[in-house]
Amino acid sequence: MCGIVGYIGDKNAYPIIINGLKRLEYRGYDSAGIAILDDTVKTYKCKGKVADLEKFVADKDISGNIGMGHTRWATHGEPNDENAHPQVSQNGYFTVIHNGIIENYSRLKKRLKDRGYKFVSETDTEVLANLIEYIYLKGKVTAEIAVRLALTKVIGAYGLVISCKDEKDKLIAARKGSPLVIGVGKGEYFLASDATPIVEYTNSVIYLNDDDVAILKKDELILKTVHNDRLTPKVQKVDLEIGEIDKNGFDHFMLKEIFEQPRAINDTFRGRISADNTLVHLGGLFNVIPQLLAAKRIIIIGCGTSWHAGLVGEYLFEDLARIPVEVEYASEFRYRNPIIHKEDVIIAISQSGETADTLAAIKLAKNAGATVLGICNVVGSSIPRYTDAGVYTHAGPEIGVASTKAFTAQVTVLTMMALVLAEKKNTISDKERKRLIKELVNIPKTIDKILKNSEEYKKIAELYKDSENFLYLGRGYFFPVALEGALKLKEISYIHAEGYPAAEMKHGPIALIDKNMPVVVIATKDGSYEKIVSNIQEVKARNGKVIALVTEGDTIIKNLADHVIEVPQNDAALAPLATVIPLQLLSYYIAVMRGCNVDQPRNLAKSVTVE
Repeated sequence: MCGIVGYIGDKNAYPIIINGLKRLEYRGYDSAGIAILDDTVKTYKCKGKVADLEKFVADKDISGNIGMGHTRWATHGEPNDENAHPQVSQNGYFTVIHNGIIENYSRLKKRLKDRGYKFVSETDTEVLANLIEYIYLKGKVTAEIAVRLALTKVIGAYGLVISCKDEKDKLIAARKGSPLVIGVGKGEYFLASDATPIVEYTNSVIYLNDDDVAILKKDELILKTVHNDRLTPKVQKVDLEIGEIDKNGFDHFMLKEIFEQPRAINDTFRGRISADNTLVHLGGLFNVIPQLLAAKRIIIIGCGTSWHAGLVGEYLFEDLARIPVEVEYASEFRYRNPIIHKEDVIIAISQSGETADTLAAIKLAKNAGATVLGICNVVGSSIPRYTDAGVYTHAGPEIGVASTKAFTAQVTVLTMMALVLAEKKNTISDKERKRLIKELVNIPKTIDKILKNSEEYKKIAELYKDSENFLYLGRGYFFPVALEGALKLKEISYIHAEGYPAAEMKHGPIALIDKNMPVVVIATKDGSYEKIVSNIQEVKARNGKVIALVTEGDTIIKNLADHVIEVPQNDAALAPLATVIPLQLLSYYIAVMRGCNVDQPRNLAKSVTVE
């Protein structure tokens, strides 16, 4: 969950590293630090954001052609100067930046203390730095061997960049369970947690796999395993433009990404729906269609927003393809000894493709013999490599910590998957299937129309920005939308919010309703419309404030609710793609009006690569 940048070549390393940290700050922003290698190793770090680090080093010596940088999301030890990375070994031989968690750090730390080592931070990373140094000095080995031997003693996850003061012409990188990418230039190499800091310099990258160790000089790359087996690096082209990781005139990345959703959805189904809008083709699933058709159960796993997308998928698969579905939190699935059959199909959803709990759940399912599919956004990430097949979303980079276009792109993929299975299983008529495909193709235009009404959401946000609680209600397909709307609000505005199935309101939440409780109700016209009208009447009878999302032209709820947000008519199966947009914007405007940092909300990081 931290950001790593490294450089080795002929250029001045500092500008590359500091700009890379700015691009990676969505991964962590508790503290930041750099190390520049020249005749000496110069290390500077401080609590705070990358901008604080820039101020701190303004009058420092930052010259050198080799370096590394880190922006931290704290796991071991509170955010402060001492716990910031880089961490340096006791005698100064090794400098380390680290993303991940060393699970057996306590035992290793005790052994090192018994051998005379003292520690100045609370981090597991300092333990690793000292372990490498101990092996290096005790065994009189090279830095590379010391790193590899140390990693055989480590339990946990890591993305590492390491330097040795005796071997200042190289960097050593290693990965296990935490992403690390090498950018390949002419006489230079770049290192990063993901490709965003690299694309302005090169589009040639090497994605490290678990247990890989890379030894980098400016004109040489050696790749091997922890156990010293030589590997042939696989260089790939990354399809990412620099403009995609800039704000492009928007005040925040989150707002930019909300407005990118028509394009993201269109890119996700582009080339996968026939020109006449009658067929869906998902080439990534071609080899597993027999398993999908034979599946007696689909289990969808994810975390956070991806879990909410999975809930929409449950409705889609059961409604259209008539396949039983269970949706599981990846973090719970992996620890509760689940019953998994070989005939089951597991669908893992993750924007980054690196979510630690989801990856662990994938490994559990594969060990049980199930077919495992992936839905993710990042080409070259771990989930596509570990799964049997899958489908990429094409949302483009998502920098805002609170996911927006990831959700709608994931739901778009799940919709297409359900339509493919419905066609092959003949569970809906051709006429109905073609109608749904045509409506899916028109969703970007529907969202464009909704986005043009953003001034309405600002007015509502102004009225409720000081509220302490919110309740979100929805039925059927709109229950996951209610959950997602509540999550967005609490993530970025720090207002307590809960999502519930509307029918469950009477089973507890109704006790909370009074004149100070805003209740957001997704109430577009579908089979449960009359029921949702009754729920709104129950809220109004208790003086609750109702903000209702309704179908254009609705008059019944308009006369009941305090505020209405109109959205175009859509089939219930596709309506989550449209109805979530006003909830994202409402959350965004409330957070901005409260003075919150919407792109970097407190205590959160974009990619949860640690447990």
